[in-house]
Amino acid sequence: MSAPAPAWVVAGPPGAGKSTVAGLLLAALEPTPALLDKDTMYGSFVAAVLASAGRPPGEREGPWYDEHVKIHEYAGMTATAREIRAYGCPVLLSGPFTGQIHDAQQWRSWVAELGGGTVRLVWVRSDEDTLRHRLSVRGLARDSAKMAEFKEFCQTMRVGTAPAAPHLTVDNRLTAAASLRDQVTAVIGQA
Repeated sequence: MSAPAPAWVVAGPPGAGKSTVAGLLLAALEPTPALLDKDTMYGSFVAAVLASAGRPPGEREGPWYDEHVKIHEYAGMTATAREIRAYGCPVLLSGPFTGQIHDAQQWRSWVAELGGGTVRLVWVRSDEDTLRHRLSVRGLARDSAKMAEFKEFCQTMRVGTAPAAPHLTVDNRLTAAASLRDQVTAVIGQA
């Protein structure tokens, strides 16, 4: 069996700019990877699960969510990526992936579940001021719990803590010195 097609993982906290970075990567990579964005794939399904379970509509973190929802989101994304890659199409996964990126052993296990081979992690660096600003500006209902418990959210997301997994960094803080486009070009050159 041949090696699977490459995978790119764009990770970071909600509001960090993952979708923007993913879009820049997709525009620059040849061949263009298939995009698997967690919110696109599961957003409406998650809203329905939360409603049927009587959970707050903005709940997107925490023990209940992790056990009953997130585990299935990530398992579905992983299986889909593995299948697509096996047929020779590169994949770009976009989501927080906090547990996977901050634990080196968990990262290695996840890479194996993704089918092994080349899996590149692009970490979108952010900070509390940037996240508060971006979450406030985008004003999504799914961010309500994050904003209500902002300090706890930042701790859970390990905001500002670099991944334990091998990674390339794109700095998307409000104070970043270089443009995202220039940083993504550099990341592709380093890969």
